Amino acid sequence: LLVLPLFLMLDGGTAQGQTSAEATVRALDDAERIAALNADTAALKRLWSEQFVANGPNNKVVADKRALLGALVPRSSYTRQVEFARVDGDFAFLMGLETLVAASDAPSVGLVAGRPTRRRFTHVWRREGGTWRLYARHANVIADR
Repeated sequence: LLVLPLFLMLDGGTAQGQTSAEATVRALDDAERIAALNADTAALKRLWSEQFVANGPNNKVVADKRALLGALVPRSSYTRQVEFARVDGDFAFLMGLETLVAASDAPSVGLVAGRPTRRRFTHVWRREGGTWRLYARHANVIADR
C-alpha cells in the first residue's frame, strides 16, 4: 500500500499554489520513479494503468504492461524534474527532464553503464476509481552537444 504524505489528503490548495490533485499526482509520479529505480515491479503494477502504454527512447511503442515490467533496465540513479503540470478533469499531464544512470549496458535502448542519460519525458496520469494511475509515457534522449 502506497502511503502519501498527510498534506496530500487535505482538501483545497497545497504549497506553491498546487491543487491537491496536482500534489497527489506529483507524489505518485515520484513514487513511480523510485519504484523504477528499485525495479519494484509490484509497486509499478499498482501505479501503472492496465492500459499503460509507453513510447520509449528506443523509438518503440509498447502497450503490453507485462513486457514493460520485464524490460526494466537496472539503474544506479534516477532523478526527475517536473517542469510543467496540469490537471484537467480525470487526466493529469507532467512534463520535464529526467536523468538516469544505468547499472548495466542496455544497447537496445541506448544506455551505457555508468554514463548519465538525460531525457525529456511526458507522463499522462488518469484517475481510475479512487486513485491516479500512469496511463501513458513518452521519453526521448537529449543528444549530447
